[in-house]
Amino acid sequence: MFCSLSRLYRGLSRPTRRTTQLIWSSFSRSLVLSSQRRIPELSSFVARTNTCGELRSSHLGQEVTLCGWIQYRRQNIFLVLRDFHGLVQVIIPQDESAASVKKILCEAPMESVVQVSGTVISRPPGQENPKMPTGEIEIKVKTAKLLNSCKKLPFEIKDFVKKTEALRLRYRYLDLRGVQMQYNLRLRSQMVMKMREYLCNLHGFVDIETPTLFKRTPGGAKEFVIPSREPGKFYSLPQSPQQFKQLLMVGGLDRYFQVARCYRDEGSRPDRQPEFTQIDIEMSFVEQTGIQSLIEGLLQYSWPSDRDPVVVPFPSMTFAEALASYGTDKPDTRFGMKIVDISDMFRNTEVGFLQDALSKPQGTIKAICIPEGEKYLKRKDIESIRKFAADHFNQCSLLGKLRLECADLLEARGVVLRDPALFSFLWVVDFPLFFPKEENPEELETAHHPFTAPHPSDIHHLYTEPQKVRSQHYDLVLNGSEIGGGSIRIHDAELQHYILATVLKEDVKLLSHLLQALDYGAPPHGGIAIGLDRLMCLVTGAPSIRDVIAFPKSFQGHDLMSNAPDSIPPEELKPYHIQVSWPTDSETKRVH
Repeated sequence: MFCSLSRLYRGLSRPTRRTTQLIWSSFSRSLVLSSQRRIPELSSFVARTNTCGELRSSHLGQEVTLCGWIQYRRQNIFLVLRDFHGLVQVIIPQDESAASVKKILCEAPMESVVQVSGTVISRPPGQENPKMPTGEIEIKVKTAKLLNSCKKLPFEIKDFVKKTEALRLRYRYLDLRGVQMQYNLRLRSQMVMKMREYLCNLHGFVDIETPTLFKRTPGGAKEFVIPSREPGKFYSLPQSPQQFKQLLMVGGLDRYFQVARCYRDEGSRPDRQPEFTQIDIEMSFVEQTGIQSLIEGLLQYSWPSDRDPVVVPFPSMTFAEALASYGTDKPDTRFGMKIVDISDMFRNTEVGFLQDALSKPQGTIKAICIPEGEKYLKRKDIESIRKFAADHFNQCSLLGKLRLECADLLEARGVVLRDPALFSFLWVVDFPLFFPKEENPEELETAHHPFTAPHPSDIHHLYTEPQKVRSQHYDLVLNGSEIGGGSIRIHDAELQHYILATVLKEDVKLLSHLLQALDYGAPPHGGIAIGLDRLMCLVTGAPSIRDVIAFPKSFQGHDLMSNAPDSIPPEELKPYHIQVSWPTDSETKRVH
């Protein structure tokens, strides 16, 4: 794992020259891919003998061949060569016998790709650079080859150079050269490798790929639709491998996992993409505590070694407790400012609007205590809080949002509430099995998905008062973000049929294959999915999950680099028996 990771954290989302040096330093000292600390061969099979970032005083006198990008050149005397591993200083020869080498290295534009061969020598006394891992040495070049010249770039390949996100996404292949993106993606790779090792090698899980082309699933998020050559028939891209992993348990695979690609046609947010990746897990003969222990061990094993170790077991909180104390089902527990019920203090109040609140069924008066708020909050902050409350008044999550809004205001005044180096995990359990539908409160919809098992203690309510039934659903929250969710599944076909048909009023024909499978000796089973993109966003301190994905989509779900999605000629649509119905101007305005 990366060295000095905890020292890097505070600067990760705001790259600076100092951050760049630290990241290169940490990366060049690490690249450890297994618990045996086996160092990978980074120059095997390729045209170099070493990477730019690995050379040290121990390499003095060695003849080396390096390949990389020209990052910096000064007075045509030396240049800095960069590859994925780090930076090294190269001395440009000045004697006439090496005129061809000098011409190549002096005339090549910045970010051109070159190959140089030469000798590792010590830097002159007093010219060492302690901020560079390779700062004690330099390369005395003998030969050079221009592998590819670089045209004028749309932006400099330096993390401290400000770039709009649209420009970064349009030229993503250039943005990936930056230290920050290299760091994020390599750390992601290392953590996934450790997860595979933990699941497969230590606990006997089987890595199984499941289909991407599937059929429509009732309930849940909107799915992407894929036309087929059969008239009127379509595939759907799965929101998750949920049905397949349950069927694998019916098939006796016992322990399944997959680094799964998932799809939701819901647009983008800072923490969501139309296509995303999750660590998908399912086990047979398991209870909720078993899944939780597995995930705690998985994160503890794969966690970057230079961070404070993950402490297990994670604390747990019921859904009702989370709403009562934090106003949300994904509380940030790094700081207090809990919601407090102060109804008893106002039972005899003469204030009209407070009397009205307490006279209503389940009416309460709640408050948030802001430590030293009088000291730090200005009049304009109080007005901002009042406006925020007015704008969100009809949401029952108002106090939870106000709590976070107040935390933002305090931190803007210099108060440290949410330590960015602290990782606060929390299990949220005992969710309701059903919620009333927003558009029709008389009908119910699932709080998680329709395959979640009811809580054993509440099963008697299912047939009379289903809204009172708790579920065996559990979420994993980290620093106020949901990074995982799962449940114990229904493995009884009759119970599954009742919930789908009677409670949710779904078309059971869409799930006839699953219901049939449950009738053929399905074992008790449960699972979870960890959102890999969101997890890595929090681990690296990135401002958006787009900063931990190689080729993400924009807010609108577009690929700005290739201009996807794109139109298709009518003749190419004919085999799929579909045609485009173009929206009117008014419909187009509504969409945008």
